Amino acid sequence: MSATRMMILGLVRWMQPVHGYDVRRELLSWSADKWANVQPGSIYHALRKLTDEGLLRTVSVEQVGARPARTTYEVTAKGEDEFETLLRAQWWQVQEPPDPFVAAFSFLPAMPREEAAAALRNRANLLRAGVESMRASLDSDWVRNRKPVHVGWMFELWLARAEAETAWCERIAERIESGVSYLPDGMERAEGWSGWTDGSR
Repeated sequence: MSATRMMILGLVRWMQPVHGYDVRRELLSWSADKWANVQPGSIYHALRKLTDEGLLRTVSVEQVGARPARTTYEVTAKGEDEFETLLRAQWWQVQEPPDPFVAAFSFLPAMPREEAAAALRNRANLLRAGVESMRASLDSDWVRNRKPVHVGWMFELWLARAEAETAWCERIAERIESGVSYLPDGMERAEGWSGWTDGSR
């Protein structure tokens, strides 16, 4: 939620005075729902909540015909302080985002070895396809000439992460296929590990 708050405050600060519709449209054009977990359906609610908290103020409300009212927002002094605090918290801290794959990988021994290795290789292929797509975006006019330079740098970060995970998937798939034990010597007989299978069922 802190990332959503930061991005909405930052966009209002940048574009103010601005309609909530334009904030939502801008965030969706950034695909922020994919990399910042900013859910499209939560944006208007977040705008109202930030206003209730005194971080944003309503400048005007326009009603045109039967269309929904369009509210224009700007950032308050309190909102400026909150944005600066959230921004620096994200820059100076490392936070691992929740990853459902890591949750599933923690139960690796429950998977047949052959299937686990195949799934990792499939994941590597999907990541590789994503890398090719990102490379094409980086080389495109859309990124080179129509976006700020730091947007390209963000793509480079995603590329590096995807390439590292691709190599990891292939390396671990080989280890699984080699038959290496999932538990250190003697641990399979230790108390509490009796139900830990080796994916061979």
